[in-house]
Amino acid sequence: MTFAPIPDGAVLVDHDRVVAVGTRADLAAAHPDARVRDWPGILTPGLVNSHAHTQYFDFGDLAASGLPFPEWLHQMVARRATFTDAMWQESTRRGLHAYLETGTTAVADIVTEPVVLSAIARSGIRGVAYIEAVFADDASWTAGRRADYLAAVDGAGAPVRGVSPHTPFTISTGVYEDCVAIAHERGKRLHPHIAETAEESEYVLTGTGPFADNAKQFGLDFSDILDGGTGLSPVEWADARGALGADCHIAHGIHVSASDRALLRERGTAVALCVRSNRILAAGEPPVAAYLREGSPIGVGTDSAASTPSLDLLDELRALRGVARDQGYDAEDLDRRLVEAATLGGAAALGLAEGPERVGRLEPGVRADFAVFAVPRDALGTAGASAAPDTDPYRLLIDHGRCVVTVLDGTIVHRKV
Repeated sequence: MTFAPIPDGAVLVDHDRVVAVGTRADLAAAHPDARVRDWPGILTPGLVNSHAHTQYFDFGDLAASGLPFPEWLHQMVARRATFTDAMWQESTRRGLHAYLETGTTAVADIVTEPVVLSAIARSGIRGVAYIEAVFADDASWTAGRRADYLAAVDGAGAPVRGVSPHTPFTISTGVYEDCVAIAHERGKRLHPHIAETAEESEYVLTGTGPFADNAKQFGLDFSDILDGGTGLSPVEWADARGALGADCHIAHGIHVSASDRALLRERGTAVALCVRSNRILAAGEPPVAAYLREGSPIGVGTDSAASTPSLDLLDELRALRGVARDQGYDAEDLDRRLVEAATLGGAAALGLAEGPERVGRLEPGVRADFAVFAVPRDALGTAGASAAPDTDPYRLLIDHGRCVVTVLDGTIVHRKV
């Protein structure tokens, strides 16, 4: 992703690291004794999912429920109460497998049940597990929730942990601010949900609407917002809490004004776009064309299986492209920029764009995490892709890509004949 596409390209791997990237002929000449695996198609870095809730993989029926977001949220809460630790772990394992089957090797994963962290660690999938604070007010937080939360954030070993204060309609302002402080004190990354629905914007601005009603039903003290609102947009409110910055990326960013987007850019805060989930929950459409035109940093996420048809990022890219075009973005760079958002953009959002553990790219020194996507032969032309210089690999990948091989740490973890 950091160089031009390479026709008849190859990647040289030694154990778990990429040693070289170039043409097949050049690498074969330089390393005549290397074992060779031939895969026709398009080879890319492992894809980076910038926003997901893997543990909810077994909640897939909710994605077809047709419920608007406030009602869907009530169903989620009720379903959560029926799950045991074993059920959470099994659901998470199935979700992790779905990533590897579709070429995703790094994830910004919102974790509400810390019991699933061991399954994430065993999978070898990279990224950040953002421990979520949700359904808590100041009283319940100080009465014991905070201690449990810190134990999860500070836990040793993989995966890397981050901090996710959910939203101002599920946690009090005091809890939100404490989560931001915890992240900053510990050098952890932040990943909140911001501006996902119009109801959220109404709640933050005026303290009214369906989420105000929900907050009262939860039996939690959110009086600081319920008592007249804040007069701010969700982006402005999060910024006033100190949440926005280069160490933060937000999920959704749908109901944002031009000034909100400018504030996000000023703070260096990326947005994870999840248009299929937004559509299913009737949350609205993010201003994809505006983000692209304005040069806002973006990544691509699937959200959870409870609100999306699949965890396949290429499916998400196809939907994202449709939204961008419908909003009037017709520049020729659209396919390239979307594929970059699902690789380099995601890496930057997770703080994994630099150093030996960087993801979303293929270059010497990085871990050998990559995927191969088959495309129909007739899409390449009869002479093959290398003889068709006008064939756009980014467009081919989005239009036709089907993951047939995923490699993690130099080991094949998914293969489809």
